[in-house]
Amino acid sequence: MSDLNELYAEHYRSLVKLASMYVDDTETAEEVTQDAFVKMLSGQYRVAPGSEAAYLRSAVLNGARSTLRKRRVRRLHRPDKPATAPAAEVGGVAGAEHDRVMAAIRALPEKQASVLILRYYLDLSEREIAETLGIAQGSVKSHAHRGIAKLGGLLTEEVRHG
Repeated sequence: MSDLNELYAEHYRSLVKLASMYVDDTETAEEVTQDAFVKMLSGQYRVAPGSEAAYLRSAVLNGARSTLRKRRVRRLHRPDKPATAPAAEVGGVAGAEHDRVMAAIRALPEKQASVLILRYYLDLSEREIAETLGIAQGSVKSHAHRGIAKLGGLLTEEVRHG
């Protein structure tokens, strides 16, 4: 296994960024990322030499998805609070656009969303994405193509109805 300190120094920030694309909360994203490092350090799972970064990305993806599932369950079991609208200047136009795109990405099928986030937010190669998700490079291309097409449709539909 590569030196854990080197792995941490090299990948921690991008892994937190990856998790935050799903959980949309830096503190939770950091927890998910730290959990991935702890799991790897525990030795509970065998990680092939040279595959540590892919293992960590996969563990972060799984941890973020698990966190989202837990949030959904909690929301189902508590009463809704009245929503308050933020002031127009909060976050600005760029923040609103980012939120709109992320909401559309989250509405995609899981594999398509994962491929698009890994490709366009973490700038991973098709090979790295395939390794992270445990799929063929051709599948990465297919999921990316379908995801982009569906994302365009979702964003266009939102503009028409929003």
